[in-house]
Amino acid sequence: MLVIVWQATTRLWDIPLWLLPAPTDIARAAWEARETLLAHVWVTLYETLAGFAVAVAVGVPLAALLVSSDVVWRALYPILAAIQSIPKTAIAPLLLVWFGAGEMPKVIVAFLIAFFPIVVNTATGMVLVEEDLLHLVRSLSASRLQVFWHIRLPSALPHTFGACKVAVTLAVVGAVIGEFVGADSGLGYLILVASSQLKTDLAFVAILLLAVLGMVLFWAVEAVERLALPWCLPETESRPVGL
Repeated sequence: MLVIVWQATTRLWDIPLWLLPAPTDIARAAWEARETLLAHVWVTLYETLAGFAVAVAVGVPLAALLVSSDVVWRALYPILAAIQSIPKTAIAPLLLVWFGAGEMPKVIVAFLIAFFPIVVNTATGMVLVEEDLLHLVRSLSASRLQVFWHIRLPSALPHTFGACKVAVTLAVVGAVIGEFVGADSGLGYLILVASSQLKTDLAFVAILLLAVLGMVLFWAVEAVERLALPWCLPETESRPVGL
């Protein structure tokens, strides 16, 4: 319905293409630039996945380190909060100076945006373990590594996957921020070029592709969660429709 209203409005009011393209104009632009769009999508996808993978690889061990000691928590958590509070648009130009205009700055920005939710949620899941269970395994002479591997990590997995679904969409945002600052490819770069040339229809195509990319990655993480945590499925699937 929204698409129909959009199409009718642009035609009835004769809105210029550079101001607000009709859905048919956007579809035509997508078809005409399909090969170019595919190349830009792959660049943004690579930067997103690389930043997200590094965020998971760093975030989970860092969460384990945080919950290992109150001293470590008090020392590191404020630093992590301070890093997260820094606007990534302020860091991106510095990364461009330090690492050049390649893919590395975009991957780092994607990592910086994505890793904080993973750290916080994973640490929360590791802390929220029943004390009686911890007392039980310790009474059986379980080592700290065994407690972590068999108790804390499985307890944190639902929280970690919940954070990953958020983080992977944030990684898309981070990659685009990096491309806005300095790039010669990627969907963010395409939006800048199309906007500067008043090719608003092509800019809309890039924006829609970013939305689709974020949704696909979200669903991919959710699919992995369903495979890794099948015991969590009944609560999700039995939720009443409409809630």
